[in-house]
Amino acid sequence: MAMKRMLRAGAAVVLLAGGTARAELAASANDNKATLVNGATVIAQNPAPDSVTVLDLSVSPPRRVAEVPAPASVVGPPFSVALTPDERLVLVTANQRIDPSDPTKSIPDNKLSVIDLRASPPAVVQTLETGRGPAGLSVNRAGTLALVANREEGTVSVFRIRDGRLEAVGKVEVAAAASGVSHAAFTPDGRHALVTRDGDFFIHVLAVEGDTVTRTARTISAGLRPYGLGIARDGSFAAVANIGRGGGDEDTVSLISLTGPPATWRTVHTVSVGQTPEGIQVSPDGRLVAVTVMNGSNKPEGSPFRGPGLVRTYRVEEMRLVPAGEARIGTWAQGVVFSADGRTLLAQNMVERNIQMFSVAADGALSESGPAVALPGGGAALRTADR
Repeated sequence: MAMKRMLRAGAAVVLLAGGTARAELAASANDNKATLVNGATVIAQNPAPDSVTVLDLSVSPPRRVAEVPAPASVVGPPFSVALTPDERLVLVTANQRIDPSDPTKSIPDNKLSVIDLRASPPAVVQTLETGRGPAGLSVNRAGTLALVANREEGTVSVFRIRDGRLEAVGKVEVAAAASGVSHAAFTPDGRHALVTRDGDFFIHVLAVEGDTVTRTARTISAGLRPYGLGIARDGSFAAVANIGRGGGDEDTVSLISLTGPPATWRTVHTVSVGQTPEGIQVSPDGRLVAVTVMNGSNKPEGSPFRGPGLVRTYRVEEMRLVPAGEARIGTWAQGVVFSADGRTLLAQNMVERNIQMFSVAADGALSESGPAVALPGGGAALRTADR
């Protein structure tokens, strides 16, 4: 039976490599360095390498088609992995690495790994330098440009994508290092990008023309520490997770209207969702927003704020967020993604090292739909291709 599973996975990789079939892929970045010990993040002793797991969501249960060692990190929003629209490349950033002078600590890294899924076997084919502390990244829908938010220096790195490889073409100075630039997301038309700044609570608008990216004067205010951000496929709105201070207070998700020119973009609605919303994503049809909520699951035992991890969905009705569904998930939850048809939701857990699967009803209600998918490390980021 194990051999049959390996052959099926190998066949999927061959199809990807040959370009004769398009799967529906999701990529999970897995961090083996960071562990949670009674509410404290601890660096593991002699950890296994970090990795990226690639799953085919076009079959049920999802099929594992690749597993590639690559540096990753749970530090930063769970958007530190991305797929190109043609599903050929997986990009993953490494915000942290183990301090070579003290293996009990971590220090900022500056690496972006490029995995080619058409290589046989899939492998890291490039390792590029970013700014200090790379975190969230995105690829435009044309598959020609990638942006990387450099959390430790207030910049965004720009990479051109051509013939299955990346080339650094510049860096945008967004704000001071303390601004905590966390994630950069393209608008669907590729002409702008939104950059979250959790250090000073702004969302910054960048202008994009070809492979030239510039900082505009436009900033948007949402909530306390805007972090992860998803944009509707039609470009009408963005949803941002405001992670707050982690002190037990209820944190929020905001809806940003993107209709009209950037000068008119603004936050139009904010709702409380629970403690520390991390992963956030808009459904393919734009009707729903899903968010993973730590809900105190990462707090020490005995903490008055400790609770079970949650995944929640909200309907978008007349530019308002309306509660729709809720389910329990694991501990220190990170990324969340929808399947292409919007009927399945995947939520990723760091501590349990897995991805849970949920069916999504037409009204946004959630029900668990099968066993969790095991990961070889703590699930730190989860993405599908933006198309």
